Amino acid sequence: MSDQISFDDFLKVDVRVGTVIEALPFPGARKPAYKLKIDFGDEIGIKRSSAQITVHYQLEELVGRQVVAVVNFPPRQIGPFMSEVLTLGFADANGDIVLIHPERAVPDGVRMS
Repeated sequence: MSDQISFDDFLKVDVRVGTVIEALPFPGARKPAYKLKIDFGDEIGIKRSSAQITVHYQLEELVGRQVVAVVNFPPRQIGPFMSEVLTLGFADANGDIVLIHPERAVPDGVRMS
């Protein structure tokens, strides 16, 4: 179990829903990954993310899918690609990532509450 944090610390993490509008191969990544463009609505706009989700997802099935991401981490350079948000998922029994997504469609940009 991790160290406890305060509720105020939790509120600092800005977790939002967005829709994948583009998914491309990322051959320059150290581990197999895709480059995603995710639309977080008018307030945040379109952001880029590198995601190591190649085992469970094909590029064509990602476009149009809603995903959950942390949008207030600083951008991170991943090889030649600048990742602007952290797309969230859980590791399965083999360590491969399964994306987190809302059970039903919600407006892009909605903050987790």
